[in-house]
Amino acid sequence: MKRRVIAAVAVAMSLGLTATACGGDDGDDGGKATDGKGKTLTVWIMEGTNPDARPFFKEAGDAFEKKTGAKIKVEYQQWATAQKKFTTAIEGGAEQVPDVAEVGTTWVPQFAKTEALVDVTDEVKKSGLGDDLVEGLKDAGTLDGKQYGMPWYAGVRSIVYRKDLFAKHDIKPPTTWKELRTAARTLKEKEPNLVAFPVAGGAEMFAAPFVWGAGGELATESGGKWKSGINSPEAVKGIEFYTDLATKDKVSPAKVSTWTEKEVGEAWNKSEIGMSIGGNWTPKAIVDKNPSLKGKLGAVPIPGENGGMSKSFLGGSYLSTFDTDKKELAWEFVKMLTTGEFAAKWAEQTNYFPGQNSELQKIAAKKDPLVEPFAKQMLEAGATVPKTTAYGEIQASKVIPGMVQSILTGKASVQDAADKAAKDMDAIFAKDK
Repeated sequence: MKRRVIAAVAVAMSLGLTATACGGDDGDDGGKATDGKGKTLTVWIMEGTNPDARPFFKEAGDAFEKKTGAKIKVEYQQWATAQKKFTTAIEGGAEQVPDVAEVGTTWVPQFAKTEALVDVTDEVKKSGLGDDLVEGLKDAGTLDGKQYGMPWYAGVRSIVYRKDLFAKHDIKPPTTWKELRTAARTLKEKEPNLVAFPVAGGAEMFAAPFVWGAGGELATESGGKWKSGINSPEAVKGIEFYTDLATKDKVSPAKVSTWTEKEVGEAWNKSEIGMSIGGNWTPKAIVDKNPSLKGKLGAVPIPGENGGMSKSFLGGSYLSTFDTDKKELAWEFVKMLTTGEFAAKWAEQTNYFPGQNSELQKIAAKKDPLVEPFAKQMLEAGATVPKTTAYGEIQASKVIPGMVQSILTGKASVQDAADKAAKDMDAIFAKDK
């Protein structure tokens, strides 16, 4: 059965999110803290889309040491390479894996299948946390009734743009694909030193909205089996529009053909971007690194081909514990970060949507122009990738980025590149038993 994160989030926000927070300010359920004196937890946290998380984890680490006596050693990983690093570590056994890690929701099925992740279903129930978790995010990390970690945050991508430049050149925020192309071309003409709209070949979730926006799917399920949809006429139409922005309209220079989302963020930090796909965390991350852009950023949902919205990937991260000899202590740290005080601080500092209904309620009540467009995208046009272990391997193999890059570099036509990607995806799906 296809399950989408967006459904539960939409219901929660539209009903006013009446659930209340569980546990204390630090996620304590009233029980005695695990004794961690003399121990150190190894924690893997992603960077590349997150803002600088080091101050947050310094504060969290100090609080955790005060509470349990244990120290925290945070090792920062790149999204682009983390999945393979996890896989290698899991193959190496308990001595290689971290005690706690940020795990993308699309990776949970793959890692859980290896039995490397700890089933925390009972711990969640004992802590009284289950009723306050955003149901769709909770579902994303639950397989066969077992929950493999705690939802930490959710995010969705829309369009981020230079509001000052749009006003200067009388450009309207795009509401259709045609307007998006016009806005990008105008930016290229009027601001030639900027990347008007990066077609980032290494960013899978920049391309996906145009597949969905044209009516295509990454893959479809029938009878419990998945089959790629990336080379359907609809999907190819969306891919062609997206890559044409670079190959024909030249709004994205050749150097961007290999960029990941991290490189796009770094270019924003240098004031080198006019408009791009970006997450609800992006505006704050940009301004934190480049204060000169404060007040100069705007956001709109990713437009549909002829109006409305193109769907955008709604995903997020879990904090999961791995099956090491410190898993009880690791659970204490996960609980502290994903509830109460530290969950609220993370949401405030990053502009991510939290995994707790009670905290999401507070954000929904604000009228922030750099948050509302993302909330609208999240509520009305969120999508997710196939919930199957095979899709984790497809992402690790960079099938879709490889497809986009082959088009951008002129190595293959759109149809040929899509056909190859579909073949590669289907070969991986076929191995998923």
